[in-house]
This record gives sequence, C-alpha cells and structure tokens, in this order.
Amino acid sequence: MDEPKFFKALGQRVRALRKRHGLTQEDMITHGFSARHWQQIEVGRPITMRTLLRICDVFETSAERLVRGLDRGIYRPAESDFRKRD
Repeated sequence: MDEPKFFKALGQRVRALRKRHGLTQEDMITHGFSARHWQQIEVGRPITMRTLLRICDVFETSAERLVRGLDRGIYRPAESDFRKRD
C-alpha cells in the first residue's frame, strides 16, 4: 500500500478546501491547529482519525467526502496476481 501517495493527495485536497474557504494556514490557529501542524497536514504528513474528524468539523464536510477516491492506485497487487495462470 502506498500510504504516502494517499496522504499527499489528502493534503492537497485539504489545502484546496482551506483556500476555497478563503482561509490562510495561520487562520487555522483559531480552529485549534498550530500553524506547523497545519503545514504538515497540507504537505502530506500522515494524520490520525481524530485530526481528520477535526478537519471535517472545521469545513462542515463528511469524512467520506473528504477522502473519497484518494485510495485509487495506492494498493499493490496481491502476490497471487503475479502467478502464471494455466
């Protein structure tokens, strides 16, 4: 599984969401995030479920909507997929 790819895409989506709301990274301090933590989120640092839910709360969106489709292409094929079929 390519977790870095997932979290990078999530960070990009969170950044776009913040910008659509007209907020800066510094504005996120008023929502309980440190500027440094928010920067790490946006560059794709792995986050906890609690952080994901806090982000959803700030932007009044569901977790499902926030992560929908981000897992495409992150799973490695199973070993059995490489076996020659008769």
